[in-house]
Amino acid sequence: MSRVYIVDDHALMRDGLRAVLVHGGHEVVGEGSQPAQVIAELVGLNPDIVLLDLNLGDRSGFEILEQMQSRRLPVRAIVLTMYARPGHVARALRSGASGYVLKGSPASEVLAAVAAVAQGRRHLGPEVAELAAASLGAADDEAAAMASLSARELQVIALVVRGHSSAAIAETLHLSPKTVESYRSRLMAKLGVSDVPALVRLAIRTGLLAADEG
Repeated sequence: MSRVYIVDDHALMRDGLRAVLVHGGHEVVGEGSQPAQVIAELVGLNPDIVLLDLNLGDRSGFEILEQMQSRRLPVRAIVLTMYARPGHVARALRSGASGYVLKGSPASEVLAAVAAVAQGRRHLGPEVAELAAASLGAADDEAAAMASLSARELQVIALVVRGHSSAAIAETLHLSPKTVESYRSRLMAKLGVSDVPALVRLAIRTGLLAADEG
């Protein structure tokens, strides 16, 4: 039996996962959707595994993965997402994920992932294994540049590419608009792009933003 924490911004999805996990003999110790809350509860509850969606509304599950990695939390992560793109798989694995399962997979696939990861093994479903192989041919320089961003930089870029104004980003992240503008300028220089449309295209190619969001 594993102690599992669920991260998803849809209550219905969390309820369904909880039912699957409990039926499979696992204990669900908590659930959440906001990165700060999730990290705090992962530290306090110390689950064995976190099941993690990548799309958390205005936030990204990558923030959680990268904070888990930087804090060296002793929790193994399984990404459970609808994003079937090589860039997403590559970035998740680079960020420390032990498993990657597509939403729409049968419940048995989720339970197989939990069982494998609990034993210290990596679990990629058949389709995901192909995506991981495809990601080997992706633009490594772009992926490396995106992977070098700090958690705060990722928060800013995620909001910029989703069309939020500097004022809105400042309010969301509790920063001044001037600080947000500084972040925007520095990020564009760091990533080698000159305008927001180019930044959006880069975010799609590297898996930070889904193509249907751009």
